Amino acid sequence: QVQLVESGGGLVQAGGSLRLSCVASGRISSINDMGWYRQAPGKQRELVAVITSGHSTNYADSVKGRFTISRDNAKNTVYLQMNNLKPEDTAVYYCNARITSNFFPNDYWGQGTQVTVSS
Repeated sequence: QVQLVESGGGLVQAGGSLRLSCVASGRISSINDMGWYRQAPGKQRELVAVITSGHSTNYADSVKGRFTISRDNAKNTVYLQMNNLKPEDTAVYYCNARITSNFFPNDYWGQGTQVTVSS
């Protein structure tokens, strides 16, 4: 069984920084794309950033220049460094990964971590 566990959320003032981490564990053969999504109250879940196994990255326009996604393949971990946070970044942040386990690839999700940015 595969699990994704996020950490690093919290409350921060506008202009501050947070670093999210997500560790994948279990019967993992390989991990392809890893990414971060977020969902604010009353809104749909949206992509924040994604990184391939080769470390190519893509970001939502709203976070470009402020957020940085990275990964450590040896540790099955993806990070999201969030700088210059704004109140509109407030949301539950979810880790996502495309993982091959027992020869079958599937999308897995973490339980979510709350990020709250006060003005």
